[in-house]
Amino acid sequence: MCGIAGVLHGTASARPMIDTLTHRGPNGVRTEQVRGGSVAHARLSIIDLEGGWQPLHAAGGTVIGNGEIYNYVELTAEFGLERELSTGSDFEPLLHLYAKEGPAAFQRLRGMYAFCLIGGDDRTWLVRDPFGIKPLYVLEQDGAVYFASEPRAFAALLEAELDEDRARELLAFNYTLTGDTIFKGLKRLAPGEIVEVIDGKLQAPTRRGFVSSPPARATSDEAALIDQLDAVLEDSVRVHQRSDVPYGLFLSGGIDSAAIATLMSRLNERPVTAFTCGFEAPGAKDERGQAERVARALNLDWRETRFDEADFWRILPQVAWALDDPTADYATLPTYKLAEAAKGTLTVVLTGEGGDELFGGYGRYRKALRPAWLGGRPAEPRPDDTAALARWRAEARPPAGLTRLQQAQWADLATWLPGDLLLKLDRCLMAHGLEGRTPFLDPRVADFAFPLPDRFKVRGRYGKWLVRKWLERVCPAADPWARKQGFTVPVDAWIAPRAADLAERIGKLEAVRRVRTPEAVRATFEGGGAERWPLLFFAVWSLIHLEGAAPKDALRQVVGTI
Repeated sequence: MCGIAGVLHGTASARPMIDTLTHRGPNGVRTEQVRGGSVAHARLSIIDLEGGWQPLHAAGGTVIGNGEIYNYVELTAEFGLERELSTGSDFEPLLHLYAKEGPAAFQRLRGMYAFCLIGGDDRTWLVRDPFGIKPLYVLEQDGAVYFASEPRAFAALLEAELDEDRARELLAFNYTLTGDTIFKGLKRLAPGEIVEVIDGKLQAPTRRGFVSSPPARATSDEAALIDQLDAVLEDSVRVHQRSDVPYGLFLSGGIDSAAIATLMSRLNERPVTAFTCGFEAPGAKDERGQAERVARALNLDWRETRFDEADFWRILPQVAWALDDPTADYATLPTYKLAEAAKGTLTVVLTGEGGDELFGGYGRYRKALRPAWLGGRPAEPRPDDTAALARWRAEARPPAGLTRLQQAQWADLATWLPGDLLLKLDRCLMAHGLEGRTPFLDPRVADFAFPLPDRFKVRGRYGKWLVRKWLERVCPAADPWARKQGFTVPVDAWIAPRAADLAERIGKLEAVRRVRTPEAVRATFEGGGAERWPLLFFAVWSLIHLEGAAPKDALRQVVGTI
């Protein structure tokens, strides 16, 4: 896990760009001139602590990457690369494979990654993993291509000008839907995109899907599928644990993190360290009790952290700073607090993102299976923002032949997952120099899960049917048939006492006035509910990233004295 930056077909140095990303790579920075440009890497040391520094050079090529290629061990053995490697880095085998196969080598990778590869054949590539776990942003300017792990790296190149359409998307959906970012002129590579750079121009991308095409047909034998699920998930967790530094997990009271915890407990001789966040607020949904029961059953080294109103106001501006590409998901707040608590104990954290999307966990998926006369419809990005949905549909290319449930899953995997959940995980953990890993989001897991017949995902009032049946067998303490509580943060209760003052202050901010009238802002804060938080977040975010305010000053301008 690192930060990367580069200038391709230009004369500028990447050093000023990488200097903005040292929170992603606290172990050190290296910058090099390469053919026709400059590349830079801020390292968080995970694998081969001494020898894995980047840029890496081998087989006549150069690579810098952010993330992990988990199957580097298997690729090394399969292609007999042991004598050719000069480091133990997970990225070095990629250069040798590219020398043998060209860009076809990218299809062999199993991991989370965003990288720039300059081959010995003088071809240059920018590549992002199929799920969009790791970010990559690009800018074409003055005959050069600039790339980096976060938008903040482009501050000296691009005026921070708000794209109002993207800002409206953020307030409607809590994230932005398409490849354009909230900053005019700056784009993000889509999940799975492979882009060649020729003469300072980005070529038309190709895209690697998150499942094989066509997906394999699944058996209808439930007992056999449960055995297959056990093997597939255990294999994924095993490779996701590859690390030369301490690793653990974030444990909620839900099914996905309990599944990861169960397999980590099975695969490790020592107790696995697990962190759980609970909320100190009247009426808040708190899953600490369930998490503790799972932790005791699995003999985890369980650490509890608490989130209260003081944390809310303290962490809000820090999260707004970290999320330079914004998501207004309030789950960013406890995620940030968990990362803060884990820092110093762990460097790698496994989490449960992707389990709902791949195995059919969300309640809206059950609606997708209802007949039309009962209100059933394929799920799409939410809520009903007509203009934003039209833009998304123009870019979306779902595979043919999907069931209505798979259409709903695909929409979430293409938008909600990379635009919200994975962005949240990346920024909140990287702000503390932690690497987040997602074993559900693995090509082998996806190849197993996505083609499953609908009845093994959703049955009656239960989503994730097959995962629940498996967890019932391997960890009954997880209570897999309990009603899902969700990761609900009581933000409205903490905002409500200040609602009138917040409406007055926020309604005056320039960025807010470009997308909401003062009257609409006032109505939102007077009305209460879930709409208050996105406006509050956007107000603080805009002061930091559009007007250059320090996080504490931005909060003070919006909230006043805490």
